[in-house]
Amino acid sequence: MTDNAARRRMMVDTQVRPSDVTKYPIIEAMLEVPRERFVPDDWRPTAYVDGNIPLAPGRCVLAPRTLAKLLDALNIRPDELVLDLGCGLGYSAAVMARLAEAVVALEEDADMAAEAQAQLSEDGADNVAVVEAPLTAGAPKHGPYDAILVEGAVEEIPEALTDQLKDGGRIGLIVMQGALGQARIGVKADGVMSWRWIFDGGAPVLPGFERKAEFVL
Repeated sequence: MTDNAARRRMMVDTQVRPSDVTKYPIIEAMLEVPRERFVPDDWRPTAYVDGNIPLAPGRCVLAPRTLAKLLDALNIRPDELVLDLGCGLGYSAAVMARLAEAVVALEEDADMAAEAQAQLSEDGADNVAVVEAPLTAGAPKHGPYDAILVEGAVEEIPEALTDQLKDGGRIGLIVMQGALGQARIGVKADGVMSWRWIFDGGAPVLPGFERKAEFVL
């Protein structure tokens, strides 16, 4: 077993399994994907750290525990189309490529999108399409989606995104309220979203997803 394979095993055994993530496809995917290839060069020696890895202001690679628990709650099936919103360098897309039929990896930063494309090609994730476009707009022409994963936190979720869910579709994200964050799953039924709390967790608020200031006289 290589050093990085051993680190992946330790990540799963100490961060993922103890967090009540028991779905074998998620565990297998996180054991397979070389996380060290999907983080900035300076972070490669510590790619398996128990925490978010910064990419840019308001952007990160979600902590392994956070990603695994969101995926567990989303329950992505092999025949589903998934939107990975804010794919960064492509780690989450590589993991979900092993769970879904196809993944649309949306990234608005041109450099990160290019790096994600290169790393996903190297990984053999040929069922992932990297799309460069504003995150707040989603990727409507490729939808509607069975599931959406938001790679970061929001204070408000634009209707443009929930409109891209199929009826019965799910969205997983972190909602920040000040310094406190909650991971939530939203389910669309008859065009209406209903939300439930999954676990407490934090991440940077994605640029453009901040709560709009209210004007007060």
